[in-house]
Amino acid sequence: MTELDHRVQGVDHVAFPTFDPAATVRFYRDVLGFPVVHSICAAGWGPEDHPDFIHFFFDIGNGDRIAFFYYFGTGTEIGGAPGAKGDVYARFGAEVPEFFVRSRHLAIHVDSDEDLLEYRRRLDASDWPVEMQIQHETIESIYTHDPNGYMFEITRAMRPVTPQEDLDANLTIDALLDVVSEPEPTFGKLLARKAELIVERAADWELTRSEQEAGR
Repeated sequence: MTELDHRVQGVDHVAFPTFDPAATVRFYRDVLGFPVVHSICAAGWGPEDHPDFIHFFFDIGNGDRIAFFYYFGTGTEIGGAPGAKGDVYARFGAEVPEFFVRSRHLAIHVDSDEDLLEYRRRLDASDWPVEMQIQHETIESIYTHDPNGYMFEITRAMRPVTPQEDLDANLTIDALLDVVSEPEPTFGKLLARKAELIVERAADWELTRSEQEAGR
């Protein structure tokens, strides 16, 4: 391997946890104008004590994204207020949950499965072998920790993201904002509210589709 023999194509996303998804969406989507482009809803993921969560992404240009994890049951006491400096240790004390630490990571992307496997080969032959290889909804990723203990991800797209998935992501975020404004938000309440929004908006979607077909 030489300095020029690399296949990464830049940042895919950088991810952080959030205690206040409503303020996060207002800041990145409504104030800065970064569109919501993807979301992942995860229930029963990981060890038994791992909370349900939603992982949502904002487009920040040039194919790059910034992403956040919201873990149900962790509350919204930290962050959200203008200028607030949230301190995770004030929330959890000295024992910060592993899921919170692992959520903070950098993901860079490659173009193909061949490139992803080449980086897996390099890592597995090093002091930092791959710890996980996971196929998500639209991407496949390998994970390890760098020498500083930071989670590091290399990912490749398995297929293009469809307009329907972008629509679904925005539905999910709208449902999340409604749910976290109520006491004790849960993953189940998120799914129920999302179903209600689908019913409420179905007529408008059908009208838009009919108008588009008529204009062809």
